[in-house]
Amino acid sequence: MAAAGGSRQTVDVDGRRVTLTNLDKVLYPETGTTKADVLRYYAEIANVMIPYTAQRPATRKRWVHGVGTPEKPGEVFYQKNLDPSSTPDWVARRSIEHSSRNNDYPLVNDRATLTWLAQIAALEIHVPQWQFDRTGGARNPDRLVLDLDPGEGLSLADCAGVAFLARDILTGMRLDPYPVTSGSKGIHLYAALDGSLSSDQVSDVAHELARALEADHPDLIVSDMKKTLRVGKVLIDWSQNNRAKTTIAPYSLRGRFTPTVATPRTWDELESPSLAQLDFEEVLARVAERGDLLAPLAASRTATLEPTPEHMARFESTPAAQDRLAKYRSMRDGTKTPEPVPDEAAALTSGNSFVIQEHHARRLHYDFRLEHEGVLVSWAVPKGPPLSGAENHLAVQTEDHPLEYGTFEGRIPKGEYGAGEVSIWDSGTFELEKWREGKEVIATLSGQPDGGLGGIPRKYALIHTSRPGAENNWLIHLMDGTAKKTSPEHPLEGKSKTQTDAPRKTGARKSSISAPTTPLGRDIIEPMLAAAGSASDLDDEHDWAFEMKWDGYRAVVYVENGSVRLFSRNGNDLTDTFPELAGPLRDAVRATSAVLDGEIVALDKTGRPDFHLIQSRAGLSEDESAARSASIEMMLFDLLELEGHNITGDDYDVRRAALNQIVTPTGPVRVPPEFDGDFEAARESSLQLGLEGVVAKERDSPYLSGKRSRSWIKVKHEKMQEVVIVGWRPGAGNATNAVGSLVLGIPDDKGIRYAGRVGTGFTDKDRRSWVKKFAPLALDTPPVHDAPSDELSHAKWIRPELVGEVTFMQWTTSGALRHSSWRGWRPDKSPKDVRVESP
Repeated sequence: MAAAGGSRQTVDVDGRRVTLTNLDKVLYPETGTTKADVLRYYAEIANVMIPYTAQRPATRKRWVHGVGTPEKPGEVFYQKNLDPSSTPDWVARRSIEHSSRNNDYPLVNDRATLTWLAQIAALEIHVPQWQFDRTGGARNPDRLVLDLDPGEGLSLADCAGVAFLARDILTGMRLDPYPVTSGSKGIHLYAALDGSLSSDQVSDVAHELARALEADHPDLIVSDMKKTLRVGKVLIDWSQNNRAKTTIAPYSLRGRFTPTVATPRTWDELESPSLAQLDFEEVLARVAERGDLLAPLAASRTATLEPTPEHMARFESTPAAQDRLAKYRSMRDGTKTPEPVPDEAAALTSGNSFVIQEHHARRLHYDFRLEHEGVLVSWAVPKGPPLSGAENHLAVQTEDHPLEYGTFEGRIPKGEYGAGEVSIWDSGTFELEKWREGKEVIATLSGQPDGGLGGIPRKYALIHTSRPGAENNWLIHLMDGTAKKTSPEHPLEGKSKTQTDAPRKTGARKSSISAPTTPLGRDIIEPMLAAAGSASDLDDEHDWAFEMKWDGYRAVVYVENGSVRLFSRNGNDLTDTFPELAGPLRDAVRATSAVLDGEIVALDKTGRPDFHLIQSRAGLSEDESAARSASIEMMLFDLLELEGHNITGDDYDVRRAALNQIVTPTGPVRVPPEFDGDFEAARESSLQLGLEGVVAKERDSPYLSGKRSRSWIKVKHEKMQEVVIVGWRPGAGNATNAVGSLVLGIPDDKGIRYAGRVGTGFTDKDRRSWVKKFAPLALDTPPVHDAPSDELSHAKWIRPELVGEVTFMQWTTSGALRHSSWRGWRPDKSPKDVRVESP
């Protein structure tokens, strides 16, 4: 994250735009620590902090006006529910049902979210000991915590003594505790759990442990929360293992009068007589030197999810401690539906069955189910599992289903959840290669000889896309090795056994016979174009994704075995024009072969796109100083080919998710965020960033190469129009030997029609240099079929080969542009591309 001076600025944090304000505001008066210092700390500590906050509901404590002083403490705001009007759309969130209402909590899953929280002075981040599961339910705790809090008259050293006593018991329970000085007064002890116990069970264990320590050391330890009992004793607060309770997150700042931090420590440090709470500068220095001392705690949770022999053996011997079918049962009435509705929680098993069911519900889809931990983990796949590697399909994770569902076929009655006909498309067993909970599953499926998979083993990868607002969305991909083994009995991807063949949406692509090729040997793919429109064209916002409209040069990026080339929309090679992009693109794209779509933009000193600067870099003006000051960035927003497979026929959501998977934003290479289902938020952000407008893209639309489609709609803040330059008129007075105005044209069914003139928006240097530019293009007769008499008398005509862009107020009744201003040349466009955009 780069930040400069100023009271308000927008910065890019790992591809997310965050607006920062009041950076010089002092949040800790005792030490003079400012908001800028807080932002710097959280930006630098994010990589080690996020493993302890990810996928957990975050409760925030905010000190909007600073923490104050001992004489005048600052006001603190304790927040659980998110304010949707002020929360960026890209912040991941989950809902928790409370007694009076549902609260939406942010998930601190990335540096951008941490930065946004710091911007709103949320100094303290508190999280529970459990994470959300894939469908929004609460998983069992993956850690136990004991909060050692010194009562009146005791110190941090007394807490350290109790920590050693607790360690002896915990290690006897085969738990490995890790100490964290809380940043306040006491010490937290964390121990990793394997997820087999519920929150109530963990809380009971912690309570008994605290009672045992109190019984052995009644003069030093208390386990009762009553303040009257805590004087002169260390409280062991076991209650923070309760599902509804939270603990300050490791590495979080504290809202004390100095900027202390909840800091992982070594047991040797706890024995030191100089043991003290640490501030954020000390924590940054020790992490740089020692790394994350708490890392085994985070690693242990991931380790329990991998299909190791030890993990699978635990399944065979341990009863289920959580009911993974509770959500399934809550959605079904066993007296009204023929579906299996078991009364009891599923027992943990190590089976490897799968079933794919064809489900004719409100819309046809396919239910893809894999046996895991005693249930069928399930995804709804609208287009069915792909039978070639040429496409990725969307898979939406649903609630876990009972194992008995693996043989279910029948009709779910009307009015019941999932009403419609269910039949088995294929079933069998699978060989598991990888299961990273909530992230990635790789398995080879062996179905029936006459099943939908064609009777041959097929290796599938399911990859979580992690898009805020669509947390249950995954990609399903048929991996190399099985991707090309299509069955003659089942040649269509996702084809229903009961359906006849139907045409499928696909992206247009030129044939290799006539299409120009890149130096990498690939056909040049022409970019898809957006149609001009307005917010009224967007009937249901949830069907659209919203992106920023960048003010630069459209470019298609070709990556092949470490080589990178960039081409404009009309096939011009831009690689040497913007040489600083090739290396970062090579580093950012994690694929051997890929074709990506994006926009090259030039940023000014404030970080905003400037079209005139990119023209300077492209050599279209003589402003060398501007060219040197331009910062060039590549904004990637679509993926067209991946590892040799053309995926333009995939839905936008699928292509976008694949793009996020293979691109790691690096230096000038960005993947700008989309705004999910909120046009006004996108429009407001575009205005604040000084951009052209917003592009709305239908989520289920393919990529139509080289075509302008209303499945992409551009909504601009001001009217703009591409024009063909058909002539020029000399200036007056001292400018008689320079261009005074440009004569404009627009193609129509008769050729090119007159569209007025533009005389503002260019420099004196431009006016003089263009006389030489136009000389070789001179014509004796007008290239427009309806030139006004005034232009016939004064204009100097040129061949209609050059394209530019203007802003304007409105069209005249005769079809000319009124109050137009020059924006710049468009060498990436040809006259045939020009059309009326704003009627």
